[in-house]
Amino acid sequence: MGELKTIGVLTSGGDAPGMNAAIRAVVRTAAYNGIRVMGVRKGYNGLITGDIFEMNPRGVSETLQRGGTVLQTARCQEFRTAEGVARAAEIARIFGIDGLVVIGGDGSFRGARDLSAAGVSTIGIPGTIDNDIACTEYCIGFDTALNTAMEAIDKIRDTATSHERSSVIEVMGRDAGYIALHVGISCGAEAIIIPEKTFNFDEDVLRPIIEGKNRGKSHYLVILAEGVGSAIPMAQEIEKHTGISTKATVLGHIQRGGSPTVQDRLVASRMGFAAVELLIAGKTNRLVVMQNNKIVDVDITEGLEMQKSIDENLIRMSKVLSW
Repeated sequence: MGELKTIGVLTSGGDAPGMNAAIRAVVRTAAYNGIRVMGVRKGYNGLITGDIFEMNPRGVSETLQRGGTVLQTARCQEFRTAEGVARAAEIARIFGIDGLVVIGGDGSFRGARDLSAAGVSTIGIPGTIDNDIACTEYCIGFDTALNTAMEAIDKIRDTATSHERSSVIEVMGRDAGYIALHVGISCGAEAIIIPEKTFNFDEDVLRPIIEGKNRGKSHYLVILAEGVGSAIPMAQEIEKHTGISTKATVLGHIQRGGSPTVQDRLVASRMGFAAVELLIAGKTNRLVVMQNNKIVDVDITEGLEMQKSIDENLIRMSKVLSW
């Protein structure tokens, strides 16, 4: 690759708290090194349509603490086609973009891989509250989503305890149970139901609630990952079989919003900084990831082929601590 003069940056897929911190780090690291930065609005859709503008260090002031993404994000079916990728690569060349930083999830990284193959040097940064990217221990947005869910569940628990109720809380995570498991342990749930582990309703849900009642508990909490099912029918079944008043709550997209935590701001800043340094070094088709609490990079194709697994010790611990 020749001299790096202009970098593009976009956010794709679902928004996540901390994305703005990553954008800010990309813009300021590039500017510090004398590199121009072009912001791409609305993900790959904006790259195809040319919705691109110049960014500068002052323009990203006061964005560090904001949730969501100042570049906005969108799904783009056209980019899934070879013609769409070719069009995006051509637009990048028209705007003089020598390298592109893509902040998003696994679908975004497949697009980044395709762009790299089309001749656009591309670096990916994992940003998803689901924390389900296998090649990284941590994804931007995960900690903020956990804290948002925890605060909501604590409030629900206050009123549920007053009425001796059972609560079924449905949390986000798509097909991954990381939010459910972490927040379930943090909130003292009697049962945590996640996609990665098959469950038996009688043994894994009813029994802990009934045993807890017999030990004098005044509230019973079930955390349900959205990839398993809906909280409403599960709450109805619990009430039917136990006679305990049971309420269902779906936390929904509240988990995606809000000011990012220190963890998300710091990790996003580290990853944005590293992404620009990789482009300066002439790298392409790489993901900036966290492994052993260090920021490193891996090949996108290799990263996408990895399989992430749930920590079995956390599952075992959650059952012990709910006693």
